[in-house]
Amino acid sequence: MDHIVFEVGLAIALIAAAGLLANKIRFSVIPFYILIGMAVGPHAMSFWHFDFRFIESAPFIDFMGRIGVLFLLFYLGIEFSIGRLIKSGKSIVTGGSIYIGINFGLGLILGWLAGFPISEILVIAGITTISSSAIVAKVLVDLKRTANTETEMVLGITMFEDVFLAVYLSILSGIVLSDSSSVWGVLLTASIALGFMLAMIIIGRKAVPLLNKLLNIRSNELFILVVFGALFLVAGFSETIHVAEAIGALLFGLVLADTEHAKRIEHLIMPFRDFFGAIFFFSFGLSIDPMAMFGAVWLSLAAVALTIIGNLTSAILAGRSAGLSTKASFNIGFTIMGRGEFSIIMANLGKAGGLMPVLQSFTALYVLIMAILGPLLSKESKHIYNFMDKIFKFKDSKRGKEGKGKPPLPEKSGT
Repeated sequence: MDHIVFEVGLAIALIAAAGLLANKIRFSVIPFYILIGMAVGPHAMSFWHFDFRFIESAPFIDFMGRIGVLFLLFYLGIEFSIGRLIKSGKSIVTGGSIYIGINFGLGLILGWLAGFPISEILVIAGITTISSSAIVAKVLVDLKRTANTETEMVLGITMFEDVFLAVYLSILSGIVLSDSSSVWGVLLTASIALGFMLAMIIIGRKAVPLLNKLLNIRSNELFILVVFGALFLVAGFSETIHVAEAIGALLFGLVLADTEHAKRIEHLIMPFRDFFGAIFFFSFGLSIDPMAMFGAVWLSLAAVALTIIGNLTSAILAGRSAGLSTKASFNIGFTIMGRGEFSIIMANLGKAGGLMPVLQSFTALYVLIMAILGPLLSKESKHIYNFMDKIFKFKDSKRGKEGKGKPPLPEKSGT
């Protein structure tokens, strides 16, 4: 297929059809977007005049997918605020450390038990540890959980993961690509990432009155041009200092959430968020070769089982440290269950370093299963919690007296 406009039009039509089917059967749209992308990827069949292999337009669709991640995270930031994030600072560091520690440890054990060399073990641990910011954002929005109490912990862990990712990628790049790592290089990368986040939070808090004046624009056209221009500049600058561009978008959204224009921005950005967000999941599906996944079935299934155990365990421990109920902790564990763009980045690093090819097929199958399971388990977390409660008899009502003296926080949603 060599007509890019026709390709893009066909891609959007296929995404729309997949979304309509998902809505018809009341299922999460995310797996459908990914599966339809896989079905028309580079390895799909061509039929008469219709060649469903999106080859010429793949780079353009991939770029639109990156924009989708930015809008998803930016909208998430708008729904939140720096004020709420600062109040949860200690809980976020504690919860993030627990989450990373447990999931990273399980990833190391999986790689070791599978008999891989040390470099492959480190790549597998990274793949299974970092959740997908895009899927997390989509799940929170779709399930209308942005106002839930536990969402502070979910966003906090997401940001904590990015700091870990910046440090870990630096270490892993040194080991995999050059067989060495610089301690000073690692410390510099981590310091820059932390410094940028802190600067955004501090400057953002001080700049709210100024932003209120600057954004006092009557024309919607000019208003959205100013907001989008600033969003892309902040996200792009983040990327230049090795902080994920999506996290830059999230931080900018957090800053604007404290302004008096937050509701107007939220209203104007929603159509862009939905459109480009759908493109992102489709473009991710395009990158997966279905035939290459069969060689890593058992390894992927083992990783899925360990991820579910690790996520739930760490979420319950993190939730308890923050005074959240077990039910809210289940929501945390399932919401950050999805794996996506960051796992793919880890796998690509292994490929660039000449590591075992099975890492690619393992990552594709593992990410696909988790991308399907994450939204599904998150949607059904209430029923899963009720079932587990009958077995384990969670004692939330007594935890305030038995535990650290913190009563469970009230939940704003029953989902």
